[in-house]
Amino acid sequence: MTSSKSEKLRKYIKNLDNLAVAFSGGVDSTLLAKIAADELGQDAIAITISGPQHSKSEIEEAKEFAKKLGINHRIIEIEKIENEKLIYNTEDRCYICKKDVFSVIREEAKKYGITNIVDGTNVDDLGDYRPGLKALKELNVISPLKEVGLTKADIRQISKELNLLTWNKPAFACLITRIPYGEELTNEKLRLLEEAEEYIKSLGFNQYRVRYHNGIARIEVLPEDLSKFFDVDMMKKISDKLKSIGFKYVTLDLEGYRMGKMNDGLDQNE
Repeated sequence: MTSSKSEKLRKYIKNLDNLAVAFSGGVDSTLLAKIAADELGQDAIAITISGPQHSKSEIEEAKEFAKKLGINHRIIEIEKIENEKLIYNTEDRCYICKKDVFSVIREEAKKYGITNIVDGTNVDDLGDYRPGLKALKELNVISPLKEVGLTKADIRQISKELNLLTWNKPAFACLITRIPYGEELTNEKLRLLEEAEEYIKSLGFNQYRVRYHNGIARIEVLPEDLSKFFDVDMMKKISDKLKSIGFKYVTLDLEGYRMGKMNDGLDQNE
């Protein structure tokens, strides 16, 4: 099954003639970059945006993956969030952010004579509240994984078959998603979240989030990892560390990690 889907993806990408992948180093964009490098060679590039909302460790991984894939890789540094509409952190923040980011990617791609911009949106992404999809449509960004009908499970299986290191990589959305709508976005809050999550990762947790609530850290780990968290020494280490870097209080979400949790209560049809 996945072999036919893989071939369908290869054919789709080859027919584009040239493309720039919006490359985060995640499961989806790494598969796209791999197929693009195979099928289009020098007519494919990967473009990574490194902004305040992106974890530096993720950017470093993206560099390593791009090098292994043999694809021309460009990194665009953005020092701070300048769009006031994004700073206000409204419910359409994903739309605003995507519009800004993909406009920059399109301008960079033009320097190389590349007309097609592709991203890693897949079939499963259509079920969550994702106002960013509107921005992709407005900017004529192509989503090959979605177009050929690939689910996240398909993407992981094909990636495994291609020996890509990302095949079982946990999902990692941008750091802005850790802050509730309506709370002002600042570089300081984003860096605080980044440092906190890097610490949680260092303790051996695979899938996790640290949410920012007016100085309170709300930690989410997988339900199966809650028992690991409920250790007196573990809880003390985490509390002490997160308070030392700037959080006032440290809490654990007893439900555990669930994708899209910050969108609970929103109108999913907007």
